[in-house]
Amino acid sequence: MANASAAFDNYAKSKNGKRRGKRMGAPRFKSKRKARLACRFTTGVIRVDADGRHVTLPRLDTIRTHEPTVKLLARVQAGTARILSATVRHERGRWFVSFQAEVKRDLERVARPDVAVGIDLGVKTLAVMADSTGEIRTVANPGHYDRARRQLRRASRTVSRRQGPDRRTGQKPSKRREKANAARNKVHHRVANLRADALHKLTTAVAAEYGTVVVEDLNVAGMLRNRRLARRIADAGCGEIRRQLTYKTRQRHATRTITADRWYPSSETCSGCGAVKATLSLHVRTYQCDACGLVIDRDDNAALNLAALAAAATTGTGVAGDQDAQAVSKLRGADQKTRTTRPRRKAEASRTDGATLPHQRQTEARDRTQAEALTLW
Repeated sequence: MANASAAFDNYAKSKNGKRRGKRMGAPRFKSKRKARLACRFTTGVIRVDADGRHVTLPRLDTIRTHEPTVKLLARVQAGTARILSATVRHERGRWFVSFQAEVKRDLERVARPDVAVGIDLGVKTLAVMADSTGEIRTVANPGHYDRARRQLRRASRTVSRRQGPDRRTGQKPSKRREKANAARNKVHHRVANLRADALHKLTTAVAAEYGTVVVEDLNVAGMLRNRRLARRIADAGCGEIRRQLTYKTRQRHATRTITADRWYPSSETCSGCGAVKATLSLHVRTYQCDACGLVIDRDDNAALNLAALAAAATTGTGVAGDQDAQAVSKLRGADQKTRTTRPRRKAEASRTDGATLPHQRQTEARDRTQAEALTLW
């Protein structure tokens, strides 16, 4: 009841304008049909058994694990880890137990601490990495979901032919439907596991090599509204890559992660001279600078500009082709979209002087060379 009372209190404060942050809606109670099966143990007997293949939990007693627990057991026996709690959950058709532990861990030194890398994430190519030395590496998109779509279509057709549940009549799904649905879920779980494995391997390798990692602050939720690219964007896991890089660089190696501003024009900026294009359509995959004549791949150009932000955080112009400059002026992207927008009638009617508000900008910005201060997230 305490949680419900706090939820109603926050809702009332948000409605009356007394609560900061995003506006909250009315609290909705969790449905037992949709909630994830999970429980957390904080007291009682919580331990990893000495054989490395069993765990002991309150009310559940001793349970054999599919994976060995020797790593955690070795830390507990050496006195470098202390188990605080255990969480049991049902996920992807299997039961998992995860331990929250307080661990004494030494920081790992990266391979190249003085080198910064800029990572440009995409769909066709998962990541283009350009470091401060000029080296550019490309990581292809595995496309696990696309490769499993044919198998998923067949499994989904099998499920649709079986007798399903009906709440109106109280009809329960048939055993054959449950079996077919479990087979379809197994394909989905395999795709999710493959994606997680690939992302962890990529982020671990990047965090263990570079001293500074520069990533973009992508609006993934907004990108998913594009119905033509939503499936591929979700399969790439751009938001998960940034999340993993953030905690791996900070906790494992004590290195830094720089997040470029969301409106920083990494693709529109020339990595040679710093000229900025007003617009650059998504289908244009080759960047051609009208000022210096540089011709370079669009993703490579963006990655070079992101790598230059590491130096621009302290000094320099933030342009990849001007690394040695000592000027403090740095690149700054647009504060908002510069495409043509339709004026709002309500705003115009409320202003008698006919002035144009900042969000009613009607003209596009022309090609220009940025000289304003850069704001890093």
